Amino acid sequence: MACAQVPLDEQQVTEPGPLGKEQTLPALHPARKEERCFVPYKSPPEDGSPAEVEEFLERAKFITEDLEWLLALPHDKFWCQVVFDESLQRCLDSYLHLAPRGLDLSALPSSPAVADMQRSVHRTVFLTFLRMATHKESKDNFITPAVFGEIIYDNFLFDIPKILDLCVLFGKGNSQLLHKMIENIFTQQPSYYSDLDETVPTVLQVFDTILDKCGLYCEGATAMEPMKLSAHKQPTAMTMSQQELVDLILYLCDSTTTIHAFLDIFPALSPDRLTSFYETAVPDLEKALRKRNFDDKGLQEDLWKRLSHSCRKMVETAHLLLHHTCLQPILEGGENMLAFAEELLSHFTSFLTEKRFLTDYDEQFPIADDVSLLQQALPVIDETRTSYLLQGVESAWDSVGRQKPQIQHKVPSAAAGGAAAASAGFELQEAREPGGGGEGEESLRGAEAMLDGAVCSVSGAELESLLSCIKDLLPDLGEGFLLACLQEYDFNSELVINNILEDRLAPNLDKLDRAMPRPVKEDLPDVLNVRSNVFDDDEFDVFRRDQVDMRCSLKKQFKKMLNDKQHIAEQRARYQAYETVVDEVIIEPGESAATYGLDDYDDEYDDTYDMNQVGANDLDGDSLLNRRPFTVPQVLRKANKPEEDEEGEDEEEEDPIPFVQDPALLRERAEARRATMQQRKGFRPAPRPSNVVGQPKGQGQTTETFLDRRKKEANKSRVSNHNRRSMADRKRNKGMIPS
Repeated sequence: MACAQVPLDEQQVTEPGPLGKEQTLPALHPARKEERCFVPYKSPPEDGSPAEVEEFLERAKFITEDLEWLLALPHDKFWCQVVFDESLQRCLDSYLHLAPRGLDLSALPSSPAVADMQRSVHRTVFLTFLRMATHKESKDNFITPAVFGEIIYDNFLFDIPKILDLCVLFGKGNSQLLHKMIENIFTQQPSYYSDLDETVPTVLQVFDTILDKCGLYCEGATAMEPMKLSAHKQPTAMTMSQQELVDLILYLCDSTTTIHAFLDIFPALSPDRLTSFYETAVPDLEKALRKRNFDDKGLQEDLWKRLSHSCRKMVETAHLLLHHTCLQPILEGGENMLAFAEELLSHFTSFLTEKRFLTDYDEQFPIADDVSLLQQALPVIDETRTSYLLQGVESAWDSVGRQKPQIQHKVPSAAAGGAAAASAGFELQEAREPGGGGEGEESLRGAEAMLDGAVCSVSGAELESLLSCIKDLLPDLGEGFLLACLQEYDFNSELVINNILEDRLAPNLDKLDRAMPRPVKEDLPDVLNVRSNVFDDDEFDVFRRDQVDMRCSLKKQFKKMLNDKQHIAEQRARYQAYETVVDEVIIEPGESAATYGLDDYDDEYDDTYDMNQVGANDLDGDSLLNRRPFTVPQVLRKANKPEEDEEGEDEEEEDPIPFVQDPALLRERAEARRATMQQRKGFRPAPRPSNVVGQPKGQGQTTETFLDRRKKEANKSRVSNHNRRSMADRKRNKGMIPS
């Protein structure tokens, strides 16, 4: 057995040899590998014929069972199988190559059974790669980091193409866990960085290949190769065959999706090559798809979806790179913030020449928001430069003939794993994603289905799935301990696995027994045993009786009770006494009223007190009758009687209103009511405007004009400078003014 606190690469084990004699071997030795054949993976059938479906289900079941067996092995046995079993590596490689992507036409499962089996294979493959990328599972089970890097690099357990496929297949929904896995691989084996540097030119060569196939040329410093003299003879997107155009767009879609998936997890490129390719190739491909005649319209729509998907991924990739290299350091407030801001503005300025790319980028990720962020973080930013940049963005919208939306949909940053909305500049926007379902529908297809982790609130079935996911990776831990960890970390399985592998659990979890079993759940009592009902234990108790006599049902009981008229006969004698009514009973001589059951009637008593109301109007200090006479309330008076007001003034009865009244009479009445109302409120009508000018001389004046002139003459003294003529005559008479 392996010794505790010793790395696996230094451990020695003693096992029986082929002849029964014990032998000492290193813990990592080919002789310790179990003989097991892992079958390669095949993608789900497209047509869904019964024979192919049965073959896929059987093969997928074998792969799932073999990988679950592998994950249940102890640490040393697991690594012996991973390093020395070639069939295992062929199985894993076949899944990375053939697993359906989200945009594949064959990604939709042909039946629920195929979808469940595909999801199961997807999950076990991801857990296998996750354990292969972990060099330390616990304090006792670990590998020396340097040796771990040599093992995975020399045995090709991981390489750049595999890492790219892992990002495409498992990045959606598992970005944090996948980032930790890739970061650990690059940290423990720095040689992968040099492999990535060699891969970048190959990735960028994809764009040049597509441009060359379309007969286009990328001018400027971004061109990797000089233009060929025979380039003008190359076919274009309009002249190439339909199959070549289909292959070209499929190649572009797969390449852009792969690049975006990898950079979303591990950014490491520059956006300049991407923008120039976008500006050169995308309009030409869109034009070809719109103007070429396709016999199959469904194929044309699918190609348009893939091209739109590629455009969106390229825009998101550019934003990813800018966010990682420039925006994130500025948001974190580290050193050299001014240098990062200058780099970001430089990239934005280089976008000004790429009009089409700039408008699509600005629609998904508004540049004005980033500029505003820079101005808030660094007030020293040159305002003239930012104004020039924003004016260039507005000019780009005008040059492409599109109107900038007033309310832009702010997409979450790529660092948070958010998916961008489709650009409105593309046509057929409803076809951005297959089926119009968007990114959410992609996540349900094929190998891009999310694992059952990373949820906040879980049901019983989801909790069992989380526990099973962690148990497959860490089989030595008890379910009680794992349940406590899930509750501590808000049921985030990725965080639980990461903290367990790195020994960073909370102090209260470190004190728990890692083999603690799951607490036994007490069964709740049966509702039927504790409920109370009026039919308990009787002939109608259907919860305790398998059969109920329908002859004794409630309906028949009620009908029988209603048909029973016995109670009527019992009450008949009582009510017969009220049938005879006699107005006058003649009493014979010698008989009294008591003989007939009548009381004696004394008429004198009634006559005595008929007209006297004793005590009715006695004086009482608080009686209302002594203060004012009784008046019938107005609401109780009859409507046909004339009403009297409190002052005793009788109103004149109006003539009955005719069926059709004179409009002039109605206006006079309304004017009278209005004048009365204004008089009550103290309202004064506006005075009539005076007219002292009158008619021209010689035509005569009206009476109103004479009256207005007289009024003006009489009231002149009320205003300033009055009596000027009389005072002037007085001064002249006294000799004060020479005549």
